[in-house]
Amino acid sequence: MIKLYRFLDKFRMQITAIVILIFLQVIANLYLPTLSSDIIDKGIANNDLNYIFKIGGLMILVSAGGVICSVVAGFLSSRTAVELGMIIRSKIFAKVEGFSLHEFDKIGTATLITRTTNDVTQIQQVTVMMFSIMLFAPLTGIGGIIMALREDKPLTWIFAVVIPLLTIIIGMVLQKGIPLFKLMQVKLDKLNLVLREGLTGIRVIRAFNRIENEKERFDAANLGLMNNSIKVNKIMAVLMPIMMLIMNLTTVAIFWFGSMRIDAGSMQVGSLMAFIQYGMQILFSFLMIAMMFIMIPRAQASAERINEVLEMEPEIVDLEKTSLANKKSGYVEFKEVTFSYPGAEQPAISNITFSAGPGEVTAIIGGTGSGKSTLINLIPRFYDATSGCVLVNGVDVREISQEDLRVKIGFVPQKNVLFSGTIADNIKYGNNNATFAEIKHAAQVAQATDFINGMDMGFDHFIAQGGTNVSGGQKQRLSIARALVRKPEIYIFDDSFSALDFKTDARLRAALKDETAAATVLIIAQRVATVMDADRIIVLDDGKIAGMGIHKELLTSCKVYHEIVSSQLSEEELA
Repeated sequence: MIKLYRFLDKFRMQITAIVILIFLQVIANLYLPTLSSDIIDKGIANNDLNYIFKIGGLMILVSAGGVICSVVAGFLSSRTAVELGMIIRSKIFAKVEGFSLHEFDKIGTATLITRTTNDVTQIQQVTVMMFSIMLFAPLTGIGGIIMALREDKPLTWIFAVVIPLLTIIIGMVLQKGIPLFKLMQVKLDKLNLVLREGLTGIRVIRAFNRIENEKERFDAANLGLMNNSIKVNKIMAVLMPIMMLIMNLTTVAIFWFGSMRIDAGSMQVGSLMAFIQYGMQILFSFLMIAMMFIMIPRAQASAERINEVLEMEPEIVDLEKTSLANKKSGYVEFKEVTFSYPGAEQPAISNITFSAGPGEVTAIIGGTGSGKSTLINLIPRFYDATSGCVLVNGVDVREISQEDLRVKIGFVPQKNVLFSGTIADNIKYGNNNATFAEIKHAAQVAQATDFINGMDMGFDHFIAQGGTNVSGGQKQRLSIARALVRKPEIYIFDDSFSALDFKTDARLRAALKDETAAATVLIIAQRVATVMDADRIIVLDDGKIAGMGIHKELLTSCKVYHEIVSSQLSEEELA
């Protein structure tokens, strides 16, 4: 957790002010019992009204000063904690944005959301408590002991018994509670995971009548979190009654032994009243420290989880000095590229070698799991090749900055993603400087104009989160328009025509031919009709190139391609 608090360096002035204000508040609280003792022993005992009013007025001023210091310190503490939370969330988001797909696969989306929200909230809460309690309680406790010694030294032996007893009890409770606090965040992760899957997969759940099963999964995760919370609360619930019992017994002991000392003439009544107040301050300071120790374990668990994200080094990073591929434009080349996913027994793709240039359409086809999407993901450096190299414009992609590399690419992923906002905003996502005319042209090429014009407000029609208010085919066409408006050197279409009917598919490919004539186009497709006219067809089988050439050549030279074509076309169409 200390690693996270390095961000507090930015709040030195605020922290200094908080420390000063808390110190003044403690002094005010410690000074008040002494003043009340003087009123009893000197004012009331001597029936001196002037002295009573004088000290009473001073007590009011000291109390008002303490209240002001407390309010201002509380305000600054809350503001500092909230700003710290904002900084940590920004740091997490910035770090996650730099992760490769492997880091996302390793950590998981659900837990990243929990760490950015709930875990940061835990840090904020303990930061407020750190200023309001962690500083205030020890100062009050130490100051209370000093002032109690000043009032009556023999009576302070009561605290020599009480304080070690409190320390032992708090230690025993925390020893059992800390592991459960750490488990709390794991249980919360599990709950978020089940909830997220239930919300995002609601259509599949309903389609297969699995609502009851998902309820059972959620209830199991929810019950696990509840049971863990109950265990923690049971353990922590024991602490408060024990603390109150000890405090009450301490008060009785102070009265008992204090009255004996007053009877012996060794102590005055006012001093006993002041001693009782100091005793309460000391015991309450230990109670507040106990509350702090209740919060710290969970915050510590949250801090460790946040630090794990912040300290994780992305596998894909830019070199200190990167190259700019300006000599060529739109050239893609694979040289003996092999890639394996972490922990996989076999490579996803092996010894892939081919090249593609401007004005060419390279199609990649193959069975499910043959490595088509994996191959494509190496071009924009979503992953790095295990061996061999991927070249863009004659330069290894690992030697180009990711920003410079990706600005050359218009990517349409297999799983189309739209963002909440208007249709125009979603298309403009590919090029923030695009004019409305360019947006409209991209939509026209992508065969999206008809359904856009049929919607309320046209290009200003609002797209719901995840694009849930448009169909799969409409999503694909908007994603294609988003790539077109970018006007890149390289177009990558990862099975981007699968949701289109044959008529729309044909019109779209005809329009794309003119639009992308000067660019390099790579297409992954399942339909033979989509790839038949490509300048180069690469057939993948089990991660390896089974054949490469044009349609007619592969029909006779590549058995895998022939089987794929035979499964989709009739004998007359083959002929």
